[in-house]
Amino acid sequence: MATFSHQPSAVQRAPQQLRTPSNRKTIYDRNLNRTRTAELSRASFAYLFGEMVSYAQKRVTGIQDLERKLNEQGYPIGLRLLPLLLYREPPRTSVRPNRILPLLQFIHGPFWRHLFGRTADAIEHSSTANNEYMISDNEPLVNQYISVPKEMNQLNCAAYVAGMIEGVCDGCGLKAAVSAHNGGTEMWPGKTVFLIRFDDGVVEREGLLDTKK
Repeated sequence: MATFSHQPSAVQRAPQQLRTPSNRKTIYDRNLNRTRTAELSRASFAYLFGEMVSYAQKRVTGIQDLERKLNEQGYPIGLRLLPLLLYREPPRTSVRPNRILPLLQFIHGPFWRHLFGRTADAIEHSSTANNEYMISDNEPLVNQYISVPKEMNQLNCAAYVAGMIEGVCDGCGLKAAVSAHNGGTEMWPGKTVFLIRFDDGVVEREGLLDTKK
C-alpha cells in the first residue's frame, strides 16, 4: 500500500513596516523643542487617567495596592521625562542634579511646570527625619476628575505623580521612595503632600559633600 507524506509548505510573509505619512517624516523626525509648549486638553487627560485608574482598580485588592499600582505606572514616565526636560533647559542649567536641594528645586520648578503649567506650592524638610522632604500641591490636577467613594476616602490618585517623582529621583542617582498623602485644609481641601524619603546612603553622601566645602 502506498503511503503519502504531506509536508506543509512554508508560507513567507512580507515583514510589516511602519506606516509613514506622505512627507516621509515620522514622530522621530520632530525637533524635541517644537512641542515644549504643547498642551493636552483636560478632557482628554481626564478620560485617559480615569480609565487608567479604573483598569488598575479591577486588578487590586485594596487602597494601598491601588496606590502602589498607580505609583508603578508613573515611575517609568519620570525616568524618561528627566532627560527630555534636561535637554530643553538652557545650557547653563541643563546639568543632571546630583544633590538633594538642586533635585528638589528641579522637581518643584521645571518638572512641575512641564506637567501642570505651574510650579508646586511648597518644599519642606521634615523636622523629625533628616532624610524626608515634602513637596505640596494645593490642587493636584490628577485628583480633580476622580470621584472617590466614601469607603475609599483615604485613596489619593496622585500616587501616579509620586511614581513620576520617584523615577526622576532614581534617574538622578538619588534613590528615594515617594508617596502621596492627603493633607487637606479648610482653605485647600484637596491638598496633597508628596513625601520623599531618600535612602540613608544618599543622606550620608550628602553629609560628606557638605563637610568637604
